[in-house]
Amino acid sequence: MQSNILNNDTICAIATPHGMGAIAVVRVSGSEAISVVSRLFKQNGKPFDCEKVISHKAYFGQIVVDGEMIDEVLVTFFKGPHSFTGEDSAEISVHGSTYIQQRLLEVLMAHGIRLAEAGEYTRRAFVNRKFDLAQAEAIADLISSESQSAHRLAISQLKGGFSKELQIMRSKLVEISALMELELDFSEEDVEFADRSQLKALLDETLSHVNRLTDSFRMGNAIKNGVPVAIVGATNAGKSTLLNALLGEERAIVSDIAGTTRDTIEETLNLDGTLFRFIDTAGLRETEEVIEKIGIERTMQKMKDATIVIGLLDINDPEINKTATLISSHVNPAEQQLILVVNKIDLGDNPSTSPYLAISAKTGQGLDELKSKLIQCCPRIGNETTMVTNLRHFEALKQAQSSLLEVKKGLEVGLPTDLITQDLRQALYYLGSITGEITTDEVLGTIFSRFCIGK
Repeated sequence: MQSNILNNDTICAIATPHGMGAIAVVRVSGSEAISVVSRLFKQNGKPFDCEKVISHKAYFGQIVVDGEMIDEVLVTFFKGPHSFTGEDSAEISVHGSTYIQQRLLEVLMAHGIRLAEAGEYTRRAFVNRKFDLAQAEAIADLISSESQSAHRLAISQLKGGFSKELQIMRSKLVEISALMELELDFSEEDVEFADRSQLKALLDETLSHVNRLTDSFRMGNAIKNGVPVAIVGATNAGKSTLLNALLGEERAIVSDIAGTTRDTIEETLNLDGTLFRFIDTAGLRETEEVIEKIGIERTMQKMKDATIVIGLLDINDPEINKTATLISSHVNPAEQQLILVVNKIDLGDNPSTSPYLAISAKTGQGLDELKSKLIQCCPRIGNETTMVTNLRHFEALKQAQSSLLEVKKGLEVGLPTDLITQDLRQALYYLGSITGEITTDEVLGTIFSRFCIGK
């Protein structure tokens, strides 16, 4: 894509999902977009004058080729730089016939316009400084968002909240770095232009900020892909029944035979705007059965990876507190939320379930309270919330964090300015790589290849 993106050629693609529908939109972008589309566009059989095009205005007419009308269309023109890509652009809305869509693409290509590559529109927008790389990736997250919370996180990043935080941190570090670089030019005179106490204070502030962002990744990534909730407990505690009850359908096999669930089953459910990914696991117990042992090992792994753990207890279990303690011992309270739930209260002889949440997965009693508890375990996401959801961003922040810690250590032990500056440069590089201030064509190619063709 690199050679294409550097040329001032014009591209086209279908921007709506493939297949037949009510309408379809074909995007054209580049220096020839307005002139070529205008030549094909007629209004009441009369040629359309591209010199009279008004940006951001929709025009009704027909696409006509060699006297043949392809379709009645609605064309919206966008004059650069006031367009998504920053270039002259046009969007042609046609009827959703697959024939019409393909015929229009053929006609455009016959006029010297080539098919766009995956993510090329967004990449051009990035190259033309319509937004930075983090915002470009937020577009992909926005398109794929499946819940209100994921949508709000994507909107926050698209608006540039995350980028602004990084830019503020980076600009302060750049200022200090410039002064330290200046010291190197006067190394023989043994002068200090950069205030070391100021640098230490700035490092502490920046590290605190970076730490908060990296700590947010576990929950941010979970919200983006569905908050993983592991349902764990002893055999026959009712885990599969609970999964079915939460989903409102018979997804997992329910049986009185212990050890029925041998492998994990995953299903998603949207609760109050947040997508949860429920994982039904094999029952915890001592066993010599090979397949069941593998299932229990997978249970422990899923439990470790979960953001929320529902520890399901049987009200008739004589060692209910011991089972609760066993489940609790495998939960990391610093990173995970644990909800201990007593099931089968419709069958229990002992009415006391304190301090656990009481439910009956079979009758549905207490399920609303459990759902409310799950929602409370997740932070409320507003449009201004800054939370890391992207693995690339997380890894870059971790690298920047490591470099900043080296700078701090170097200041404490009195390392020479050139060695401290080297680590500071590394931190600036990693922070800049998130927004695209520092990047490579290989990285850009990888990122934008994940977009759809029309985006």
